Amino acid sequence: MTTGNDTERPPGADRPTGRAGRRPGAASTRGLVLEAARARFAADGFASTTIRGVAGDAGVDPSQVMQFFGSKEGLFAAVMELPDSALAQFSTAFEGPDAGLGERVVRAFLAAWEGSAQVSEPLMAMLRGAIAHEGARAQLRDFIQARLLEGVRGRAKGEGSDLAVRAGLVSAMLVGVVMGRRVIGVPALAEADTEQVVEVLAPAVQEILAGT
Repeated sequence: MTTGNDTERPPGADRPTGRAGRRPGAASTRGLVLEAARARFAADGFASTTIRGVAGDAGVDPSQVMQFFGSKEGLFAAVMELPDSALAQFSTAFEGPDAGLGERVVRAFLAAWEGSAQVSEPLMAMLRGAIAHEGARAQLRDFIQARLLEGVRGRAKGEGSDLAVRAGLVSAMLVGVVMGRRVIGVPALAEADTEQVVEVLAPAVQEILAGT
């Protein structure tokens, strides 16, 4: 029996539908991914960390990680609070013919580390952190070497471990130059302009990576 203001309702009609407030939104999901990625990069380093592994740790699908960050490099940049323009600087070095590869790599590296404060300061913060902390050092080392390996694979001299050694040598040279110019302040390096550094360093990087 119903009153004039009552209507017959199906069972459960007065219960709320769905699970509002319980499913994480995009912002919280992104935060979970970043937290998982931060732990993975610290434990495994850049090279050994995978999108699938981070997704599993965060309890999300790998496609969601890609949707948020685009790539492992983009995820690393977000974890380390690097602007997208820093990744773009590195990527442009490997566009174009083998001839001039060394010069493009050196110019792109210097442009990222010594260019606008928006790009260079986060990178310098990484470098200063790497001096004091082994975990940060491993992340920075793996990131730079992995980017070089990815860029030169299939076009540089050598393969396998030999190619890794070549990429490692170039990584050490480039980081060493930045250390000498901006951290230690070796006078001859700190006072040299970009064109002088490129002129001397680019042929060596070219020979190591491409042998031309």
